[in-house]
Amino acid sequence: MCNARFVVTNLRETPAAVYAVYCQRGAMENRLKELHHGLALDRTSCSRFWASQFRVLLTVAAYVLLQTLRQQAHGTACATAQVSTLRERLLKLAVWVERSVRRIVLHLPRTAPWGTPWQRVAVAVGAVPG
Repeated sequence: MCNARFVVTNLRETPAAVYAVYCQRGAMENRLKELHHGLALDRTSCSRFWASQFRVLLTVAAYVLLQTLRQQAHGTACATAQVSTLRERLLKLAVWVERSVRRIVLHLPRTAPWGTPWQRVAVAVGAVPG
């Protein structure tokens, strides 16, 4: 299938080099869009500047953690998922938490729609399957 692309530019590089530059730029724009829409990076409604700045830093830290989860999810449907999808599939999940002196056990529902990728990611980041 042919997927023709046209780039109008004044760069004096080879077409392949120009296309590579624009692909990298597009990838960066997609990451910024993920931060904006998936994690509400633009939500700086605090009355003080430093509070808003801290909120932005927490958002970026959450993004880095979600990127790590995405890397650990290789081989699953979550491996190429956007941040908002990762939040819905891996974090917004109702579980029954059982806590004892030595461990914390999360009991997933039997019909959890994303149970298998969730378990795979949990084991990849250090959880012990039970």
